[in-house]
Amino acid sequence: MNAVIKGFRGFAGYLRGVMGADAYQKYLEHHAASDHPGPAMTEREFWRDRMDRQDSNPQGRCC
Repeated sequence: MNAVIKGFRGFAGYLRGVMGADAYQKYLEHHAASDHPGPAMTEREFWRDRMDRQDSNPQGRCC
């Protein structure tokens, strides 16, 4: 049973990565690692900035 749960969690993590749901966490890790001078954006600010950038510079998306 543990193998099934571990496999499901691995698949869920993979799917989050493909869908971009882990983008904020990756941003925080990058922000901490690159010593940016200032606080990181809040999650709300991050997603708003990301959507604004995608709207102003559309790339290959399905929708």
